[in-house]
Amino acid sequence: MGSVVSVRVPPDVKREMDELKGEINWSEEIREFIKKKIKEYRKKKALQEVVSYIQTLPEAPKGTAQKLVRDDRDSH
Repeated sequence: MGSVVSVRVPPDVKREMDELKGEINWSEEIREFIKKKIKEYRKKKALQEVVSYIQTLPEAPKGTAQKLVRDDRDSH
């Protein structure tokens, strides 16, 4: 069994939720939304860490990309 999380919504939203109770499983919808938000946050945080790491790397000398492309083309 899981933990209980309580959320307050305006009365008009609650009224609309009640009208759709048979159509929408609100508990499941909210659970999935929370899981999705956690996953998005973790991806965003990981991307920020990668970008921060890349910014600490030394800059490649001018012409490096051209040389690498040329070397790759010549190797085939």
